[in-house]
Amino acid sequence: MAYDRCIAISDPLRYAVRMHNWFCIQLAGLSWFLAFFFSVVPTLATPMEVCSHIINHFFCEVLAIIKLSCSDLRLNELLMIATSSLTLLAPFVFILASYGRIIGAVLKIRSTEGRKKAFSTCSSHLTVVVIFYGTAIAMYMMPQDKTSREQDKLASLLYGVVTPMLNPLVYSLRNKDVREALRKLLGEKKVL
Repeated sequence: MAYDRCIAISDPLRYAVRMHNWFCIQLAGLSWFLAFFFSVVPTLATPMEVCSHIINHFFCEVLAIIKLSCSDLRLNELLMIATSSLTLLAPFVFILASYGRIIGAVLKIRSTEGRKKAFSTCSSHLTVVVIFYGTAIAMYMMPQDKTSREQDKLASLLYGVVTPMLNPLVYSLRNKDVREALRKLLGEKKVL
């Protein structure tokens, strides 16, 4: 989405040429392949012995499973940092770089209304991206200990539950009809 918006705002005349159907299919296929590769390969590459079957977590995710292990986890931790760098840091940096280009292009727009419209289009996406990637990076890139921390549970709720729940809210508040209905519901004139 960040690349799509970057091209749409910074190079709108060549948008149809650069974002054609085959390219979009390739982007989707690449993301699906990488997601499969980075989730299955580390799991198969590092078998571990599990000592406990009680998961002190909301979800059965990698960090919760690793904390159940009795075996040496150095290889698992190295793989997690490597895959997290590729699946979390790299896309986050790419998204921030895309938005840097978008901000540069938007600041060149002469009309205030045009700048406002462009910023409102991208601000909702950037908000959700920062919440999702910020919590996921904090959770997977920090050194782990064997004990289950309450912060892990909170972070997994933020990126696994709260962010998907925020998506419809954040994106729908950009719609004037939704904002007007919310104003009527709250009984106020100019809240949003």
